[in-house]
Amino acid sequence: MTAPLRVLVCDDQMLIRTGLVTIIDAQPDMEVAGECGDGRSAVDLAGRLRPDVVVMDVRMPVLDGIEATRLLAGAGVPHPVKVLVVTTFNLDEYVYEALRAGASGFLLKDAPPFQLLHGIRTVAMGAALLDPEVTRQLVGRYAARIRPAEGGASRDLPLTPRELEVLRLIANGLSNSEIAAALVISQETVKTFVSRILAKLGLRDRVQAVVYAYRQGLAT
Repeated sequence: MTAPLRVLVCDDQMLIRTGLVTIIDAQPDMEVAGECGDGRSAVDLAGRLRPDVVVMDVRMPVLDGIEATRLLAGAGVPHPVKVLVVTTFNLDEYVYEALRAGASGFLLKDAPPFQLLHGIRTVAMGAALLDPEVTRQLVGRYAARIRPAEGGASRDLPLTPRELEVLRLIANGLSNSEIAAALVISQETVKTFVSRILAKLGLRDRVQAVVYAYRQGLAT
Protein backbone atom coordinates (compact mmCIF):
# COMPACT_ATOMS: atom_id res chain seq x y z
CA MET A 1 0.00 0.00 0.00
CA THR A 2 1.18 3.51 -0.77
CA ALA A 3 1.58 5.99 2.04
CA PRO A 4 -1.30 8.45 2.46
CA LEU A 5 -0.92 12.01 1.24
CA ARG A 6 0.13 14.23 4.13
CA VAL A 7 -1.73 17.54 4.12
CA LEU A 8 -1.11 20.70 6.13
CA VAL A 9 -4.22 22.85 6.55
CA CYS A 10 -3.79 26.58 7.12
CA ASP A 11 -6.84 28.81 7.66
CA ASP A 12 -7.44 31.41 10.35
CA GLN A 13 -11.16 30.62 10.61
CA MET A 14 -11.44 27.72 13.01
CA LEU A 15 -14.79 26.53 11.70
CA ILE A 16 -13.51 26.30 8.13
CA ARG A 17 -10.22 24.76 9.24
CA THR A 18 -12.04 22.11 11.28
CA GLY A 19 -14.25 21.30 8.30
CA LEU A 20 -11.24 20.92 6.01
CA VAL A 21 -9.46 18.71 8.52
CA THR A 22 -12.54 16.51 8.96
CA ILE A 23 -13.01 16.06 5.20
CA ILE A 24 -9.36 15.27 4.56
CA ASP A 25 -8.90 12.90 7.50
CA ALA A 26 -11.95 10.90 6.39
CA GLN A 27 -10.15 9.85 3.19
CA PRO A 28 -8.29 6.52 3.19
CA ASP A 29 -5.50 7.97 1.02
CA MET A 30 -4.96 11.17 3.03
CA GLU A 31 -4.03 12.31 6.50
CA VAL A 32 -3.75 15.72 8.12
CA ALA A 33 -0.13 16.25 9.05
CA GLY A 34 -0.89 19.46 10.91
CA GLU A 35 -3.06 22.56 11.05
CA CYS A 36 -2.54 26.22 11.85
CA GLY A 37 -4.18 29.64 11.66
CA ASP A 38 -1.56 31.96 10.17
CA GLY A 39 0.99 32.02 7.38
CA ARG A 40 4.08 32.15 9.60
CA SER A 41 2.98 29.00 11.40
CA ALA A 42 2.34 27.38 8.02
CA VAL A 43 5.90 28.08 6.89
CA ASP A 44 7.36 26.81 10.17
CA LEU A 45 5.20 23.67 10.25
CA ALA A 46 5.84 22.87 6.60
CA GLY A 47 9.58 23.05 7.25
CA ARG A 48 9.29 20.55 10.09
CA LEU A 49 6.55 18.26 8.83
CA ARG A 50 7.33 18.28 5.06
CA PRO A 51 3.71 17.69 3.95
CA ASP A 52 2.88 16.63 0.42
CA VAL A 53 0.40 19.50 0.03
CA VAL A 54 -0.38 22.69 1.94
CA VAL A 55 -3.99 23.88 1.74
CA MET A 56 -3.52 27.63 2.19
CA ASP A 57 -5.98 30.41 2.92
CA VAL A 58 -5.16 33.87 1.52
CA ARG A 59 -6.06 36.40 4.21
CA MET A 60 -4.53 35.51 7.56
CA PRO A 61 -2.81 37.28 10.46
CA VAL A 62 0.95 37.49 11.10
CA LEU A 63 1.80 36.46 7.51
CA ASP A 64 -0.75 36.26 4.72
CA GLY A 65 -1.16 33.26 2.45
CA ILE A 66 0.53 34.92 -0.52
CA GLU A 67 3.77 35.63 1.34
CA ALA A 68 3.64 32.22 3.01
CA THR A 69 3.23 30.60 -0.42
CA ARG A 70 6.20 32.57 -1.76
CA LEU A 71 8.35 31.32 1.12
CA LEU A 72 7.21 27.74 0.58
CA ALA A 73 7.07 27.46 -3.19
CA GLY A 74 8.45 30.63 -4.75
CA ALA A 75 11.39 31.08 -7.09
CA GLY A 76 14.66 30.08 -5.49
CA VAL A 77 13.15 27.94 -2.74
CA PRO A 78 15.49 24.92 -2.54
CA HIS A 79 12.83 22.39 -1.56
CA PRO A 80 9.46 23.83 -2.67
CA VAL A 81 6.23 22.55 -1.19
CA LYS A 82 3.10 22.13 -3.28
CA VAL A 83 0.51 24.73 -2.26
CA LEU A 84 -3.20 24.69 -3.03
CA VAL A 85 -4.68 28.11 -2.34
CA VAL A 86 -8.32 28.45 -1.26
CA THR A 87 -10.15 31.72 -1.69
CA THR A 88 -13.55 33.36 -2.05
CA PHE A 89 -14.82 35.48 -4.91
CA ASN A 90 -14.50 38.69 -2.93
CA LEU A 91 -10.80 37.92 -2.46
CA ASP A 92 -10.08 37.09 -6.08
CA GLU A 93 -7.80 40.10 -6.48
CA TYR A 94 -5.23 38.10 -4.52
CA VAL A 95 -5.38 34.95 -6.59
CA TYR A 96 -3.09 36.13 -9.38
CA GLU A 97 -0.44 37.16 -6.87
CA ALA A 98 -0.75 33.80 -5.13
CA LEU A 99 -0.16 31.98 -8.41
CA ARG A 100 2.85 34.16 -9.14
CA ALA A 101 4.11 33.36 -5.65
CA GLY A 102 4.31 29.68 -6.60
CA ALA A 103 0.94 28.14 -5.81
CA SER A 104 0.13 25.06 -7.85
CA GLY A 105 -3.52 26.01 -8.08
CA PHE A 106 -6.53 27.39 -6.32
CA LEU A 107 -10.08 26.51 -5.36
CA LEU A 108 -13.02 28.51 -4.15
CA LYS A 109 -14.05 28.00 -0.53
CA ASP A 110 -17.59 27.16 -1.56
CA ALA A 111 -16.40 24.27 -3.75
CA PRO A 112 -17.93 20.90 -2.80
CA PRO A 113 -15.74 18.48 -0.82
CA PHE A 114 -15.05 16.22 -3.80
CA GLN A 115 -13.45 19.16 -5.64
CA LEU A 116 -11.21 19.90 -2.68
CA LEU A 117 -10.10 16.28 -2.51
CA HIS A 118 -9.57 16.14 -6.27
CA GLY A 119 -7.53 19.32 -6.01
CA ILE A 120 -5.27 17.94 -3.30
CA ARG A 121 -4.65 14.75 -5.26
CA THR A 122 -4.04 16.67 -8.49
CA VAL A 123 -1.53 19.05 -6.92
CA ALA A 124 0.19 16.20 -5.06
CA MET A 125 0.81 14.44 -8.38
CA GLY A 126 2.62 17.51 -9.68
CA ALA A 127 -0.15 18.78 -11.93
CA ALA A 128 -1.67 22.25 -11.79
CA LEU A 129 -5.23 22.78 -10.67
CA LEU A 130 -6.69 25.64 -12.66
CA ASP A 131 -10.38 25.25 -13.32
CA PRO A 132 -11.21 26.70 -16.76
CA GLU A 133 -14.31 28.58 -15.63
CA VAL A 134 -12.55 30.03 -12.61
CA THR A 135 -9.65 31.03 -14.85
CA ARG A 136 -12.01 33.05 -17.02
CA GLN A 137 -13.65 34.73 -14.03
CA LEU A 138 -10.63 35.41 -11.86
CA VAL A 139 -7.51 35.76 -13.97
CA GLY A 140 -9.43 37.16 -16.93
CA ARG A 141 -10.99 39.86 -14.77
CA TYR A 142 -7.53 41.24 -14.03
CA ALA A 143 -6.14 40.89 -17.55
CA ALA A 144 -5.60 44.63 -17.93
CA ARG A 145 -3.48 44.73 -14.79
CA ILE A 146 -1.59 41.54 -15.61
CA ARG A 147 -0.65 42.46 -19.16
CA PRO A 148 2.43 44.63 -19.60
CA ALA A 149 2.11 48.14 -21.00
CA GLU A 150 1.60 48.41 -24.74
CA GLY A 151 4.80 47.56 -26.56
CA GLY A 152 6.28 46.01 -23.43
CA ALA A 153 5.55 42.39 -24.29
CA SER A 154 8.18 40.38 -26.03
CA ARG A 155 6.93 38.79 -29.22
CA ASP A 156 10.16 36.92 -29.88
CA LEU A 157 8.92 33.72 -28.26
CA PRO A 158 10.57 30.35 -28.94
CA LEU A 159 7.27 28.73 -29.90
CA THR A 160 5.88 27.45 -33.17
CA PRO A 161 2.63 29.01 -34.47
CA ARG A 162 0.66 25.98 -33.27
CA GLU A 163 2.28 26.10 -29.83
CA LEU A 164 1.37 29.80 -29.58
CA GLU A 165 -2.18 28.89 -30.52
CA VAL A 166 -2.34 26.26 -27.78
CA LEU A 167 -0.86 28.70 -25.26
CA ARG A 168 -3.53 31.28 -26.10
CA LEU A 169 -6.27 28.70 -25.62
CA ILE A 170 -4.81 27.60 -22.27
CA ALA A 171 -4.74 31.22 -21.11
CA ASN A 172 -8.33 31.75 -22.19
CA GLY A 173 -9.42 28.95 -19.86
CA LEU A 174 -9.85 25.98 -22.19
CA SER A 175 -9.23 22.48 -20.87
CA ASN A 176 -7.23 19.91 -22.83
CA SER A 177 -10.41 18.35 -24.20
CA GLU A 178 -11.74 21.75 -25.29
CA ILE A 179 -8.44 22.61 -26.97
CA ALA A 180 -8.48 19.26 -28.76
CA ALA A 181 -12.00 19.94 -30.04
CA ALA A 182 -11.15 23.49 -31.11
CA LEU A 183 -8.05 22.44 -33.04
CA VAL A 184 -9.42 19.07 -34.19
CA ILE A 185 -6.55 17.12 -32.67
CA SER A 186 -6.34 14.40 -30.03
CA GLN A 187 -6.02 15.10 -26.32
CA GLU A 188 -2.68 13.26 -26.33
CA THR A 189 -1.42 15.69 -28.97
CA VAL A 190 -2.59 18.59 -26.81
CA LYS A 191 -0.69 17.15 -23.84
CA THR A 192 2.42 16.93 -26.01
CA PHE A 193 2.05 20.58 -27.04
CA VAL A 194 1.56 21.66 -23.43
CA SER A 195 4.69 19.78 -22.35
CA ARG A 196 6.72 21.40 -25.13
CA ILE A 197 5.44 24.87 -24.24
CA LEU A 198 6.36 24.43 -20.58
CA ALA A 199 9.81 23.11 -21.46
CA LYS A 200 10.59 25.85 -23.99
CA LEU A 201 9.48 28.66 -21.72
CA GLY A 202 10.98 27.18 -18.56
CA LEU A 203 7.61 27.07 -16.81
CA ARG A 204 6.67 24.68 -14.02
CA ASP A 205 3.04 24.00 -14.85
CA ARG A 206 -0.17 25.13 -16.51
CA VAL A 207 -0.75 27.83 -13.92
CA GLN A 208 2.53 29.52 -14.78
CA ALA A 209 1.68 29.19 -18.47
CA VAL A 210 -1.54 31.16 -17.94
CA VAL A 211 0.25 33.90 -16.02
CA TYR A 212 2.99 34.04 -18.65
CA ALA A 213 0.50 34.33 -21.49
CA TYR A 214 -1.33 37.19 -19.80
CA ARG A 215 1.92 39.01 -19.14
CA GLN A 216 2.81 38.63 -22.81
CA GLY A 217 -0.60 39.95 -23.89
CA LEU A 218 -1.45 36.68 -25.63
CA ALA A 219 -4.85 36.13 -23.99
CA THR A 220 -8.07 37.78 -25.09
